[in-house]
Amino acid sequence: MMHKDYLSNNKKVVFSVLLAEGKLYQHCAEIEKQANKMYGLLIEQMKEAEGITEQLKEQDQLEWVQRMGNIQHRATKIVCDELIYV
Repeated sequence: MMHKDYLSNNKKVVFSVLLAEGKLYQHCAEIEKQANKMYGLLIEQMKEAEGITEQLKEQDQLEWVQRMGNIQHRATKIVCDELIYV
């Protein structure tokens, strides 16, 4: 869990309080659930906005892979900045 690692290394007080209250794993599981949902939504929105379709995948697989990799990288960065590393 990336968020748990972030808390333990950067937000030691928050980590300790959540751990002492028995809420750490529940909190981290909720963040992970939100992150996965946000990631999926971002991927779909970016694909649509940039015109990345199954037709492109069939016509030019290399371009599709490159563009999808770029989208995945950007979506991961957004999720980390907005949910994981806060």
